[in-house]
Amino acid sequence: MTSDYIDANRANWDQRATLHAARDGSGYGVQRYVADPGALSDVVRFDLPLLGDITGRRAVHLQCHIGTDTLSLARLGARVTGLDFSENAVAEARRLAAEAGAEVDFVQADVRDAASVLPRGTFDLVYTGIGALCWLPSITDWAGVVADMLAPGGTLHIREGHPVLWSLNEELPGLALTFPYFEQSVPLEWDDAGTYVEVAAPITATRTYEWNHGLGEIVTALLDRGLRLDTLVEHDSVPWEALPGRMTQRPDGEYALTQQPSVMPLSYTIRASKPH
Repeated sequence: MTSDYIDANRANWDQRATLHAARDGSGYGVQRYVADPGALSDVVRFDLPLLGDITGRRAVHLQCHIGTDTLSLARLGARVTGLDFSENAVAEARRLAAEAGAEVDFVQADVRDAASVLPRGTFDLVYTGIGALCWLPSITDWAGVVADMLAPGGTLHIREGHPVLWSLNEELPGLALTFPYFEQSVPLEWDDAGTYVEVAAPITATRTYEWNHGLGEIVTALLDRGLRLDTLVEHDSVPWEALPGRMTQRPDGEYALTQQPSVMPLSYTIRASKPH
């Protein structure tokens, strides 16, 4: 049954990729990456102090979508491979990299199969950005992929929406914890023709499935795979308006709660390393 969930999600993301990569100013506004050779994605730019110098590092970006974060890592000096399960996303990522004149490799594969299509134990950096883990049924399996990909001494860097945020029901007044915080075997089912950025047309493959993973579950999964936790920072902001009507955009592009922004974490950054 899990394969049915993944197939439905892939159909949805195939459509999202095309809409997100539009050249009309909608979606991700990708033309700015072509027009400005120094442009970085908001997600990568926010985490620069924690990301550090990645010049010359061999990096893999898991669940790379249309490659805006991937391109940003390349612009910071890394030698990057992006991986995504969506055929359209990979096609759009290659198109963007070509138009931007960047040398980035892209591979189409489910993240769970990354170790079968990419060389194991060769990457200095495994990178994962916002909105990735909720599409995976098992955080333990994901942590195994990360450990398989990393070279000894290599680093995982992930910034994600906080599992508390994923537990909220944005349609209810107040901050109502409605959905499971901990990983469940049966996913949450959604039916939505929209997406999290402005796009030119509705999505027709509307049904998607998501799994939440508690912060403790994520950290423990990495530790169980032999990685060392180096950094865990919780943030009071996210790079999109996750709770419409209740957030204010800050000068750095991040969105925080308008009322009592310190009341809950909205995202987090983890850095973990593979011992030599």
